[in-house]
Amino acid sequence: MAMKKIINILFVAVAMMAVTSCDDFLDITPDGQVKRDDMLSTAEGIEEALYGAYSQLRSNTLYGQELSYSYIEVMAQTMDCYGNEAVTALGAYDYKYSTVEYMFEAVWTEMYKNISNVNSILNSPLIEGASSYPFSVYRGEALALRAFMHFDLMRIYAEQFTLNPEADGIPYATEFSLNTPDFESLAKNYKHVIADLKEAESLLAGEDEYKNSSLFMTDRQIHLNLYAVQALLARVYLTMGDKENAYAYAKNVIEKSGFVLNDKTDINGDIAGVLSKKETLFGVYFSGFYANVSAKLQQTSSYFSLDPRDDIMDIYNESADGLDFRVNAYFTSVDLGGSERIRLSKLTDIYELQGITSSRPTDLILGINLIRLPEMYYICAETLLDKDYDAAVDYFDAVLESRGLQPLKSRTDGTLLTQELINLDRYKEFIGEGQTFFNMKRQNLAIESADGTRTFQPSNAIYVVPVPDVEHENRY
Repeated sequence: MAMKKIINILFVAVAMMAVTSCDDFLDITPDGQVKRDDMLSTAEGIEEALYGAYSQLRSNTLYGQELSYSYIEVMAQTMDCYGNEAVTALGAYDYKYSTVEYMFEAVWTEMYKNISNVNSILNSPLIEGASSYPFSVYRGEALALRAFMHFDLMRIYAEQFTLNPEADGIPYATEFSLNTPDFESLAKNYKHVIADLKEAESLLAGEDEYKNSSLFMTDRQIHLNLYAVQALLARVYLTMGDKENAYAYAKNVIEKSGFVLNDKTDINGDIAGVLSKKETLFGVYFSGFYANVSAKLQQTSSYFSLDPRDDIMDIYNESADGLDFRVNAYFTSVDLGGSERIRLSKLTDIYELQGITSSRPTDLILGINLIRLPEMYYICAETLLDKDYDAAVDYFDAVLESRGLQPLKSRTDGTLLTQELINLDRYKEFIGEGQTFFNMKRQNLAIESADGTRTFQPSNAIYVVPVPDVEHENRY
């Protein structure tokens, strides 16, 4: 018991370090107005501010750890850490456990701080109402960033829209301020998200004309570019239950973005600490991602590292016909005292791991994948399932074939495309990327525990993280 308490204290200390060691481009302080006005008076300053806002997403509290492969994956029961009391509490959806509560307070605070920083850009004279290049692109990216962050806060701290659209939502912040605005309904939240993304789409519509014309306009994968915005709209509409718009946007991204699904032989190492050259629509540049991932996912003998769920290999074998190249690309087997230990290695930079960084191709971008093309194929398959079955199968088969599996149309075992089959392959594809819990929540699914001993029935107690007490306390 004493050892567990020590480990728990260390876990809290690590969590606190994660919150306080992130990069900022503006501190929300009494002199913040002066710093903001000075920085945002030139195009160069606005670009620097946008880069700062993007870099904040990579903090350990956000997508550098907790909202990609750590806390949010524990909530999906894809990952576990036996002996770690905080992870055990989170896996039981005990959101009031001190370390868990603290971390979700940090997520809330960190996200709203960055939203306020983005609002400082949007409220600046050069950006407010901008309609011509380059300021139209800056405004478009900032609006998309604001929508992106609010949407994930809604997915964490509010009910599922399709079950209760008039449920309490979150504050939708549109001003640079120390304080968050009033709470509003979830329906109003979604109106704001759609409005921001639609305006961003319009502002970014002509960005290809300026591609590679400046440093800011290169490597558009690390920016919320036009097709990333459209992919995000597809994701948002699907979450709202608007299948028609979700399909339209996903189809447009597939057909017009220029991104294509990998060939099966390209999957190994494709997103191992880098952005996929063919499939990543949006990701965050992060040269230090390996340090985070290796500590959490590669270690095998600490109360800090995360293990894939016990039956993970059985899941990849389920309903599979052919050799699923994701198995060897995403997992490695480690011998630990004569017993096999599976590690989720899909995110671990193989060049860092092997100490051969000088051999890494120079065109690879180090970082975190946040929106990838396969999601658009799953969205098309799902939204067409009851409307145009053959077309739905075509979209689904495209992913299967790219991963080395037999397409449904050529199988002789009579397997039919169902929502459950789409969910299963989504699970296999996006493990470790922070999307599985949200896909389960969207459909109000039961969740089987990582050790297979119990099933959690869908409820708000499972799917809605309580808004931090400090948020309410600070309002009175």
